[in-house]
Amino acid sequence: MLNKFYKISTCKSLLNLSRLNFSAKNIAAVRNLSITSTILQEKKINVDGVDINYLKTGTGNHPILLLPGAVGTIWTDFKPQIEGLDKTKFTIVAWDPPGYGKSRPPDRVFSDNFFERDAKYAHNLMKMLGFEKFSLVGWSDGGITSIILAANNPQSIQKMVVQGSNAFILPHEIKIYESNKNIDTWSEKMRAPLIAIYGEEYLRKTWSDWVDAMSKIFKDHGGDLCKNHVSKVKCPTLIVQGKKDVLVDQSHPVYLKNNIPNSRVEIFEKGAHNLHLRYPDEFNKLITEFLLE
Repeated sequence: MLNKFYKISTCKSLLNLSRLNFSAKNIAAVRNLSITSTILQEKKINVDGVDINYLKTGTGNHPILLLPGAVGTIWTDFKPQIEGLDKTKFTIVAWDPPGYGKSRPPDRVFSDNFFERDAKYAHNLMKMLGFEKFSLVGWSDGGITSIILAANNPQSIQKMVVQGSNAFILPHEIKIYESNKNIDTWSEKMRAPLIAIYGEEYLRKTWSDWVDAMSKIFKDHGGDLCKNHVSKVKCPTLIVQGKKDVLVDQSHPVYLKNNIPNSRVEIFEKGAHNLHLRYPDEFNKLITEFLLE
């Protein structure tokens, strides 16, 4: 409906312009009208009692929701996709999960079911924005949330892309998490943008709490993140993995492929955990072809 309105409004504006003297002011008005079709709208909306920060852009007929990873935000985790995906083909929504980015207060809480909780908020967000059916692009933790969301709401999901994601935690992965629990071990390039968003104290606490939550899941639930959900996913699924990903073992995309019906795997030979940020053109092309095929 918005796309139709925009086309009609543009035609009317061009018709009116032909009847006027072509002043710089009038020409600028038409140019500004065309810009509104791809303007970035970032705002908050109350979803089930929590103010959720989200971004919306594009006028395409295929809505997609971008879901960031642990302590991730709209811009730290998906800037190349927000800027690079075709906004005439997609309507792009990206969100800050509760307690991340600008979806604060309240602070992030890692309850035993926080992935289920995030999946419910994300689904309800899209419903409140008017999207009855949409696709998912989830990175890392965002991919886990996507799997749960797709499994619980098959009627709502067209397609799903999960990148650098896992359905369970392996013993050596827990050791990697715990060895990086202190953010002083991170590179400055990785740490500085998040400190700018959260402040050092909140980042330290939230990341430490995330590691503790993963350790608890490993000890109390055998590392099960969403194993009971994968077989319930009904939508076509693209599983993307970097060959050089040191955080997510190469066995995970194999497991997801064997357990998610109608799924396939794409491996980036030179890609690490953040391959969609390192190789955005290749990643954007890959997911565009998958989502629109």
